[in-house]
Amino acid sequence: MTGPLERERLPRQERPLQRRLLEREAARLAPGASEESALGRRVFTEGRGAVLTDLDGHQYIDLAAGTLTQSLGHCHPEVVAALTDQAARLWNVHDFATADRAALCDLLAELLPEQLDTYAFFSTGAEVVEAALRVVQAVAEPGRNRTGALRYGFHGKTQGARMLVHWDIGNQALAGNSILGYSPYCYRCPLELSYPSCGVRCATLVRRHIAEKPNVSALVFEPVLGAAGVIVPPPGYWEQIADSCREHGVLLVADEVLTGGGRTGAFLASERFGIEPDLVALSKGMASGFPFAVLAGRAPVLRHPDAARAGSTASTYAGNPLGIAAARATLEVVRRDALIEQVDVLGGVLAEGLADLYARYDVLGEVRGIGLLYGLEFVRDRASREPAPDIAREVYRAALDLGLRTALGGNVIRLAPPFTIGRALLEEGIALLGRALERVTEGER
Repeated sequence: MTGPLERERLPRQERPLQRRLLEREAARLAPGASEESALGRRVFTEGRGAVLTDLDGHQYIDLAAGTLTQSLGHCHPEVVAALTDQAARLWNVHDFATADRAALCDLLAELLPEQLDTYAFFSTGAEVVEAALRVVQAVAEPGRNRTGALRYGFHGKTQGARMLVHWDIGNQALAGNSILGYSPYCYRCPLELSYPSCGVRCATLVRRHIAEKPNVSALVFEPVLGAAGVIVPPPGYWEQIADSCREHGVLLVADEVLTGGGRTGAFLASERFGIEPDLVALSKGMASGFPFAVLAGRAPVLRHPDAARAGSTASTYAGNPLGIAAARATLEVVRRDALIEQVDVLGGVLAEGLADLYARYDVLGEVRGIGLLYGLEFVRDRASREPAPDIAREVYRAALDLGLRTALGGNVIRLAPPFTIGRALLEEGIALLGRALERVTEGER
């Protein structure tokens, strides 16, 4: 759907079918859903392009693209056709070769930087990050028994991914062997400095504490920190760190689970910042939301004898034929239709619309982003910069009531529209976000 969204026939607040279903499943379903799901209380039944429909017939422009997964929007016909055809033929034969796997490898070789010429397939973002960690541990030289990561990073909910960022649960401390460096969070600089007069001090400290340490094997990082609220590094940050890691033999492991596949206006966000990683983890947008992940790497790393032992890249659902079919169809459309170039065009529309909202609403402390990935950080006021998660929640709910779905996390709302969204629908989504801000800040009802 590319034109303006047709208004739903039912009044926005009437959701009787959804209420009954949610009450029914609450008796059996474990709590712990995402904040946006718990607050939104919607039951979605259909998606077409950038538009979702709920159980009561209401429609929503989906500027969250699933969970930042639907690069081609919901139910792209070519992906549906590929999955339907494959589902009728073969689902799982462990990690045996299948008819499409070699073709997917060739397609990845066209889309990825030349040095990333070897691939392993998995099923989720966390699984591919864990696989990257296993590779690092296998190839690390004696004495290099520590791993670097960035504060505010997110790499999944499995134990290895949590240990990277010292994510404790309950009374269990999971610091592991990782060393945390400073993220380029200029808006809330932990060093209380200002860019550019700071000289990118955060990068200097990452270089000193991680890249130059002889006991560090790798730096695992998000080129743009996604779950932290779309933290985009300033010029000079990655240049310092990447060069120093290369010089000191520290592997660069880019977690592009969220950014990979074109979301930032390049197939890898690493390319936007001049980073040449040794390993890259990709997942979310690679297969239009179907569970699928890729570990791409340099041949000397992934083909190292200690990383290539039998079973190293195998798991129950890794590289299953359905995932390969969805990924191949998705990436062929991305390449054929020049959608990464379209990301830059639509990203300009999104940036312009959000800049206008920033000028109008003081509760927006910062609007930051790149390509079709933006974060809106909500504050009490711009002078204090006090985080305002309650305002973010109210704006998120007001937007849903108006027919707009976004991605909420703490005091940040993230926007990540499908690459295929029409300009008119994107502009309508931005306008609905403006109306939600108006409702919350000015009391419109």
